[in-house]
Amino acid sequence: MKISKVRTIVAVVVFLVLCAGLIAGIGFGTLSGFGWDTISALCPLGALTTMIATKTLVPRAIVSFVAMAILVFFLGRAFCGWVCPVPVLDRIRAFFRSPKKRRALKEAKHDEALSIARSELGCGHDCSSCSSCKEQRAKLDSRHAVLGGALLSTAIFGFPVFCLVCPIGLTFATVLVLWRLFANGDMTYSVILIPLMLVIELVFLRKWCSRFCPMAGLMNLMSRFSKTWKPVIDDTKCLETDKGTPCSRCAIVCDQDINLRHPEYGEHTLADCTRCHACVDACPTKAVSMPFIYPKKGQGGAPAPVKIAEPVEKAK
Repeated sequence: MKISKVRTIVAVVVFLVLCAGLIAGIGFGTLSGFGWDTISALCPLGALTTMIATKTLVPRAIVSFVAMAILVFFLGRAFCGWVCPVPVLDRIRAFFRSPKKRRALKEAKHDEALSIARSELGCGHDCSSCSSCKEQRAKLDSRHAVLGGALLSTAIFGFPVFCLVCPIGLTFATVLVLWRLFANGDMTYSVILIPLMLVIELVFLRKWCSRFCPMAGLMNLMSRFSKTWKPVIDDTKCLETDKGTPCSRCAIVCDQDINLRHPEYGEHTLADCTRCHACVDACPTKAVSMPFIYPKKGQGGAPAPVKIAEPVEKAK
């Protein structure tokens, strides 16, 4: 079974269990605030905004934030790849694209990754010093700007404003209002407004996770200190470094647009890795692995310069 299907199944199962608890009133909570009885946890962004809104160091929020920070330190953004319902909804939306559109998007990503690989093979050196690469690294991450806006708006209005538009919260709220509609005939404006807001975010903010999500931006900052279970390339097995053959399959399959072989060209860095294992499974030579401890530079932790394949002379 493909790893993408496994991740989808895990996220769907978690979502259904929480929805069942929400409808039955068992008290599981949601991904924005989950737990059991007096033991509960807020999402790290919710914990921060709660303390800013109340201007108080709330013990529950502090414990939640520290616990989430520890998890992100070891697992990076695994929550985004394995648990969050938003990528699942995005896959459902993508399923309804025309086959021609899906094929065009896949081919575009494939061609872009291969062109980068060929250009790197053409110059034969690590392009981390190139001006274009420096410009790529210098770009501000829009998610951090949204994160700053979410925290600032909370301080100004004294209320976690972002929670009103958080797609995770809107997803569970949609389930709840629809359940109340069909079970009790509870028809309110929420039945229309909440699903409408969710649809607008998914349709018009198509790159929500990579461009707008402040939760992803916060985990990106935390994950920069993570040194565990990050993908590493074995240069002795990689087609590009060992054979001089363009490949970039690890970049093509990455949902987070991380170019593992040529990180300077990727839209994101390993701080955005969701530990989805897709790059490991896609590598044709098994050159990609995810060791428990990420090796230091010089021990396999950074891509080595590629070597150009020697031209083969034609037989006379």
